[in-house]
Amino acid sequence: MNVITTLSAKRRERQIKNERKLLRELSIESLKKSVQNSFSSERVQGGIWVQQGVEEGCYDVAIEAYLLGGQYSRLGYGGEPVEHIKLRCEKELKHLTDTLYNFWLYWKCGDESLMQESTYYACEQFVDKWWMEGFKKGEQRRKLRLH
Repeated sequence: MNVITTLSAKRRERQIKNERKLLRELSIESLKKSVQNSFSSERVQGGIWVQQGVEEGCYDVAIEAYLLGGQYSRLGYGGEPVEHIKLRCEKELKHLTDTLYNFWLYWKCGDESLMQESTYYACEQFVDKWWMEGFKKGEQRRKLRLH
């Protein structure tokens, strides 16, 4: 007897395999430095435990953006410009940015609109940076035929 597998199961299996390979090249130190560089001016309510929790939340969003960029890198390998590729995943990038922004709003001290606007731009740049990192790594893996 043969085992019958569906196309969606095979597709998901291949996606998980590619994500694992991409994550091997991601270092915790680079994530930590990126969070500190992007959000060093932000203040949160609570103590050191809350600060660590906020950093971990930023790591989660960075990893998701990194994997999203790696997933869309296959289109860049085909010759499509990065700007067009970003437009394809604009909804997902907006969702990640909004998620990170709402996360920061929840933990931040103060309620000034100027600070909120600067926080949103910081979140947007953070997500964009990690999307580009994943995109470059994925493109590099494809060029080296490591995919």
